[in-house]
Amino acid sequence: MALNRLDLNLLHVFDTIYREGSLTRAAKALHLTQPAVSHSLSRLRDHFDDPLFTRQGNQMIPTPLARRFLESMRPGLNQIQGAVNQFHAFDPASQRKTYSLGLRDILESTFLPQLMERLVPYPELEVVSQRVARRDMETQLAAGKLDFAVDVLLPVSNQTSHQLLRQDRLVVVARSEHPLTRGTLKMGDYLAAKHILVSSRTEGPGIEDFELSRLGVQRDIRLRCQHYFAACRVAESTDLLLTMPETYARILTERASLTLMDPPAQLPSIDVHLYWHKAYEKEPALIWFREQLRGIA
Repeated sequence: MALNRLDLNLLHVFDTIYREGSLTRAAKALHLTQPAVSHSLSRLRDHFDDPLFTRQGNQMIPTPLARRFLESMRPGLNQIQGAVNQFHAFDPASQRKTYSLGLRDILESTFLPQLMERLVPYPELEVVSQRVARRDMETQLAAGKLDFAVDVLLPVSNQTSHQLLRQDRLVVVARSEHPLTRGTLKMGDYLAAKHILVSSRTEGPGIEDFELSRLGVQRDIRLRCQHYFAACRVAESTDLLLTMPETYARILTERASLTLMDPPAQLPSIDVHLYWHKAYEKEPALIWFREQLRGIA
């Protein structure tokens, strides 16, 4: 496996296939034909005497050897790319680029409309939004499979940078004709009502419940569901109350018979952070896109 017998251009192809998880997407990112990418992969397979990637449905899954090789190769590639980037500015108006964003469903609704509006003048830029398990976020950022992730404050290593984008307060949502919408919502009325809790978990409190517990009170959860859209539909047709982030609440209630109210106590805000891997933070294309995301917030 002598280095002098390996075309270094193949390493860029390998890295792109690994990042994109698809020969078709890798070819598009590299501005090559799919047969050309397949030929490069074949040469790599011969060199390493390993399949490197196996097909599972539409995905190319790296083998254990490919994963080990990427971990060893990545620092060197980053250094080379960083050196090249110093001499090449990014022009979003003419250069083609696909950005990968890790967003949960609620953040897709609040970020993507504004982001795509900002990108209207740049028709060569594409965005791929995907939901990534929080436990995998750093790995995906390190591998270059994600350029950025937007999520609540999470514990991360010193290899992952993050910045507060915005703070979103919690509000209470109720149907417009609900008796409690006629005045200021008081704690006694809030606790006497029944509630909807939105959570991906099947048990445990919501963030608002931690503060209520600190105050020595507890609300009555009648419905636990996975999505705020469904919760708003339920709140619109029942007397159940829903406590949720204000930004998303205003989007969902635009065309619904729902009213937003201040909670009866000072509830914690939701801190929304932007995450990226330090290895790529000096790439001009990513610096430019990071500023677009900051501009939205």
